[in-house]
Amino acid sequence: EHIKIDLFPDAVYVFTPKSKILALPKGATTVDFAYAIHSDVGDRCVAAKVNGEPVALRTELRSGDVVEVVTAPGAKPNPAWLNFVRTGRARSKIRHYLKTMELEESQDLGEKMLTQAMRAEGLTMPSDDGVEAVNGQGVWQQLIRWSGNRHRDELMTDLGLGRKIATIVAKRLARLLADKGTRPDAITLTLGRYGADAHTSVQSLVVIDGSEGASVQMAHCCRPVPGDEILGYLGRGEGLVVHTAECGVGKRLMERDSERWMTVDWSEQPVRTFETAISILLKNGKGVLAEVAAAVARAEADITHIDMGTEAATESTELTLLLGVRDRLQLAEVMRQLKRSPAALRVTRLKP
Repeated sequence: EHIKIDLFPDAVYVFTPKSKILALPKGATTVDFAYAIHSDVGDRCVAAKVNGEPVALRTELRSGDVVEVVTAPGAKPNPAWLNFVRTGRARSKIRHYLKTMELEESQDLGEKMLTQAMRAEGLTMPSDDGVEAVNGQGVWQQLIRWSGNRHRDELMTDLGLGRKIATIVAKRLARLLADKGTRPDAITLTLGRYGADAHTSVQSLVVIDGSEGASVQMAHCCRPVPGDEILGYLGRGEGLVVHTAECGVGKRLMERDSERWMTVDWSEQPVRTFETAISILLKNGKGVLAEVAAAVARAEADITHIDMGTEAATESTELTLLLGVRDRLQLAEVMRQLKRSPAALRVTRLKP
């Protein structure tokens, strides 16, 4: 072992729990180790131990370390890993997984959007195999040829990423179905159209629960949370970006690009927390940050970032907090707890 270290000073030599030795570049982390074992181990890595002690995944390894990786069946790579992995294998495997997940999520979103857009036409989505050929071609083959895509999955991905508009594709699909005698259903048509927002030209409805991944983003300008009235903007190549209905940035986008807006709504059971921002004006004093943290903790919310600004007044300080909350009710409880602090002069939610 010592001879190897002398001959290759830019490498570290670590052991698996079964005493197998692995050579990694200097600065390699436990995530690099996991991917060196197998890509599946890296993808499902959730924790690690070095010499029997739990360590952070970004921990750099030293020669002689015995490394154990803990995996979980439902785990997946974290994009933040790209900030600290050192091996090309780990980096390429993480990027490949994230790209695949992004495409799958965009495809699922596109399928959902087209299904809802078809309901607004009074029709249900035709199956791949159950539609008779029109002029020698099936309806999906004709639609894909018209759209310029190679296959159905690619079309759905383009819809989910905003490269194509679901209502336009739905109208074309409706015409193709009409050529074979399929007509709109009155009940489906009524539900599809009158369940939508009359102020938007896109009538599809997408329900947001937080599990959509990279295909659906919360706008950073207004940071909506469940309970806010929301609208979705289908950015070109960006997927669906959700704004609050009162967001000034969103309103300007709607005036400029109205056909890319669609109605969205929150699920009754979101699966994660959502970030939003508040501003706090505090009296300067000892322990005020601890008071802020305690108030947020009492409301059972999380602080994900604190910005103290570039200038500090002599008598007061303005903080911007990014909070992880379940919904508007929890946000209101956070703000109520903060306002009870003697040091708090003003507490407001940030809006664009």
